[in-house]
Amino acid sequence: MDTNYLIIVALLVGCLASTIPVFMALFFTGLVGLVWIAGIDAQICMEVLYRSMDKFALIVVLFFVLCGNIMTTGSIVAKLIKTANALVGFLPGGLAIAGVLACGFFGAISGSTVATVVAIGGFMIPALLKEQYDEQFSVGIMTTAPILGIIIPPSISMILYAMVSNDPLEALFLTGFVPGLLIIIFMSLYAYFFCKRLGTKTMQRPSLGELLSTLRESFWALMLPVLIFGGIYSGYFTANEAAVVACFYAFVVEICIHRDLKLRDVKEVVVSSAITSATLLVIVAGASVFGEYLTFEQIPGQIANAVVDNIRTPWVFLLAVNILLLIIGMFMDIISATLILTPIFLPLLSRFGIDTMHFGLLMTLNLGIGYCTPPLGVSLYISGAVADRDLIYVSKAVIPFLLIQVAILLLLTFWPDLVLFLPRWVYPSP
Repeated sequence: MDTNYLIIVALLVGCLASTIPVFMALFFTGLVGLVWIAGIDAQICMEVLYRSMDKFALIVVLFFVLCGNIMTTGSIVAKLIKTANALVGFLPGGLAIAGVLACGFFGAISGSTVATVVAIGGFMIPALLKEQYDEQFSVGIMTTAPILGIIIPPSISMILYAMVSNDPLEALFLTGFVPGLLIIIFMSLYAYFFCKRLGTKTMQRPSLGELLSTLRESFWALMLPVLIFGGIYSGYFTANEAAVVACFYAFVVEICIHRDLKLRDVKEVVVSSAITSATLLVIVAGASVFGEYLTFEQIPGQIANAVVDNIRTPWVFLLAVNILLLIIGMFMDIISATLILTPIFLPLLSRFGIDTMHFGLLMTLNLGIGYCTPPLGVSLYISGAVADRDLIYVSKAVIPFLLIQVAILLLLTFWPDLVLFLPRWVYPSP
């Protein structure tokens, strides 16, 4: 390997391993590579920073972040959980299954795993413990189920992947529905049989009147994902416009109908969303400078040639990439990983005949699993703080659910039609 490449790798790894923020590590490494090694004018880096954030596709990320904060501050989240509990709470493990469904409902609006862990996990873990569910089981399921936040559309990581790969975002979103449904089904089945074996108490089955009353109370909350997906796939508005419509709808519902969001809270919601959005944007900018260096040195092409020379079949390639992404997901946040790795892998996909949308779903799922994988999975620390448990305890709690998700990952890896069925059906090739 070239000495310059070793310097860049050592610099990036050293920065990421230190206390330097991720965006600064990426920007500084890219700057050193472009200016010192490649001899490019430093002004080019400033232009790359500007171009990276001057993209219309990023609007959808910012507005879905705002929409998620509006729901968390208001009562939409609580109503989604109440609805899920009314539907399945009477089953063995019903409250845990309701938590998984709530993650699916919330993920269909927020697009973020971290937001789902905070909003749903922060509510459900204490509720499960109060109902005398096994503590390790409760922590494990509510740490891993929020992966649905980035699998079920809209997904912030899918938006960024589409921005780099130029895949149609609406079609890419469709790849997440079947995987999300599989995760919900198999995690719910595990909860059902686990709690049935332990004899965990269940709530009384609600009467038809009580169920209808709950659905009526949650009507406006349940209509939000219907509005988003109905509008997108009926052609009334694009994914970008859907994010704005969702924000406006959530705001009107919380202010005028639920009346749980006060006007004095609006400033706090907007400021909090602005801080989160700014964090995402600076990571995008830093990763773009690093990506510019990779492109200038033609590193993705060199890696592609090296891989093709040593790996002959697409299945071996996908298996190797799965292992690599699972490891990377343990140490790097999904935004940075998506922006850095997508340009590297894209040249390889055409050589192995792999569909870019299939690969986008696999990358999202791999990196999402990394959010709850020891030692640095962000979700582990959030759930540990909620349950007042250390990292080792939470790491043991998530193992059964990680095995379920990895098994689903392998199924989707070697059965691409399961991922691509919906996009091909909704957007058939001419």
